[in-house]
Amino acid sequence: MISLILYEPEIPPNTGNIIRLCANTGVSLHLVEPLGFELDEPRLKRAGLDYAEFASVRTHASLDTCLAELEQPRVFALSTRGRARHDAPNYKAGDAFLFGPETRGLPQAILDSLPPEQRLRLPMKENSRSLNLSNSAAIVVYEAWRQLDFAGSSKPA
Repeated sequence: MISLILYEPEIPPNTGNIIRLCANTGVSLHLVEPLGFELDEPRLKRAGLDYAEFASVRTHASLDTCLAELEQPRVFALSTRGRARHDAPNYKAGDAFLFGPETRGLPQAILDSLPPEQRLRLPMKENSRSLNLSNSAAIVVYEAWRQLDFAGSSKPA
C-alpha cells in the first residue's frame, strides 16, 4: 500500500483523525519526532477513537531513519509551496506522502530535495492559506487509493 509521513506533527486531534483514516484505508502512518504531544495524549486518543489498534503507526527519530525503514520510497511532499496538483502523478504501491507541521509546513530544504513534480499542492481558491492537515491527508490518500483501484477495500453489498 502507501505510507503517510507526518514530519513533526503538533496538534493531537489532527494526528488522531489521521490514525482513523489510516486504519480505514490500510495506509501505514509514520510520525517523525519531535512530536508536539505525547502518544497517550487524551485528545489524540479521543480523535482516533478505538482505531489505533487497527492502524500501523510507527515513530521515527528523524526523516532519514523513516525513509530508510521504508526502503527509500518515492516521496511526494504536500505543501502550499508545491506546484504540481495532487492528482497529476501516477501513484504506485509503496509511494509515501510527506506532510509538515501544522503551523509552519515542511522546511524548504526538504522540499528542495525533491523533484518539482513530487512537490504537490491541493487546489484551493485564490488567496486561500491552507487546509486542515487531516483533511489534506484524506484527500491525498483517497486519490492515491483510487488510482490503485481501492486495493484491499471491502466489496459493496
